[in-house]
Amino acid sequence: MNIPVRQAISAHEARQFDTGALRENFLVDQVFVPGAISLTYSHLDRTIMGGAMPVSEELSLVSSKPVGADPFLSRRELGVFNIGDPGEVVLDGNPYRLDKADCLYVPMGIADVRFASLSADSPAKFYLVSTPAHHAYPVCTIRMDDAIRLDLGTAEDANRRILRQYIHPDVCKSCQLVMGMTDIQQGSVWNTMPCHTHDRRSEVYLYFDMAPQARVFHMMGEPDETRHLVIANEQAILSPGWSIHCGAGTGRYAFIWSMAGDNQDFTDMDMIAMETLR
Repeated sequence: MNIPVRQAISAHEARQFDTGALRENFLVDQVFVPGAISLTYSHLDRTIMGGAMPVSEELSLVSSKPVGADPFLSRRELGVFNIGDPGEVVLDGNPYRLDKADCLYVPMGIADVRFASLSADSPAKFYLVSTPAHHAYPVCTIRMDDAIRLDLGTAEDANRRILRQYIHPDVCKSCQLVMGMTDIQQGSVWNTMPCHTHDRRSEVYLYFDMAPQARVFHMMGEPDETRHLVIANEQAILSPGWSIHCGAGTGRYAFIWSMAGDNQDFTDMDMIAMETLR
């Protein structure tokens, strides 16, 4: 498997980037490829992210040189989020069914990971995020009702959203991976606003559940030197710890967020006052 590698980019470098360079370094524009596993290796906390979209045949997760070990999960853990139709993840011969909005935590040490759709006409779309691990915790299936639900924002501020914590210390033990989903409510446009940074962790956003013509204007950069990227459905953003990460959509959208780094404290954020944004 060929896994492209994205280098870590400093805030100073990013200040010099035009739109093309920003997209080349921070945007993953095709996460899902029918009948294939597509992955990207980021030097932001050595996160590997991507998608598995099995159609008529099952797909196997295999290692490659950027991973540095074989099998793939010999030194890593994995979060699997299904945003498509029903499918199965088979771990060392044991099947786990995932419907839409279900999540599976896969620990370090699983040797054989396979993905299958229950129907070739309605394939699953497994979103994958893997981070380095040091301990093998139990496999854990997390349904939407199992996740911690937080209702955030107000209609007046156009940022009403439902945030659900799936792979989280109070739900499912992991080494460093934290993962969840946020739904923007009808009539709202903003996510993660007011915005923040957390220099102790990097983050990845997968935007999805969008109409073909809809777009999200994803804000990034230092608080006093902001940039934006225009994001389409099922595209992902790599977010360094020094960068803000928030967005506004032209229509309905949701996103899956994942974090890796020094801690798993969800509230470890450095809030940014609106008047300091530039």
